[in-house]
Amino acid sequence: MNHATRILVPINGNPSDEEALELACETARRSKAQVYAIHVIEVKRTLPLDAELREEAERGEDLLNLAEQVGERLGVTVHTDLLQARDVGSAIVDEVLERGIDLVVLGIIYKKRFGEFDLGQTVPYVLKHAPCRVWVCRQPLP
Repeated sequence: MNHATRILVPINGNPSDEEALELACETARRSKAQVYAIHVIEVKRTLPLDAELREEAERGEDLLNLAEQVGERLGVTVHTDLLQARDVGSAIVDEVLERGIDLVVLGIIYKKRFGEFDLGQTVPYVLKHAPCRVWVCRQPLP
C-alpha cells in the first residue's frame, strides 16, 4: 500500500496498540499520510449515549496521549479523538466514512475463547463493513 492518505488506528489499551500505531506512523511517513487515533467508549444501552463516564473518559484520554507520544517519537502528528458509541465496530466504520479514511490498522492480541483463537466482535465487523483496506496487526503467539 503506497498511497494511503488517511490512516485510522482504533486503540483500546491492549498491548498491540503501540505496534499498530508504529506501523501506521511508518506507513504515514512514506506516503505523507495523516494518522488518526481514536478510542471508543462503549456506552451501555441503559445509559444515554452522551452519559458522562468520567473513569472511561480519563482512561481514553490517557491512551490517546500515549498515541500522540508514539507519533512524536516517530516524527508523525497523530490526531486523536475520544468517542462514545453503542458499538465499537460501527463507530470505527462511521469514522472511516466520515473522515474519508483509506486504511485502518487494527492491533489485536492473541485471545482464546473455548480453547480456540477468537477475533471477538469488533475486528470481524470492521473487516466486513469498512470500505477501505484493513490491516490487522496481531501480537505473536503467547
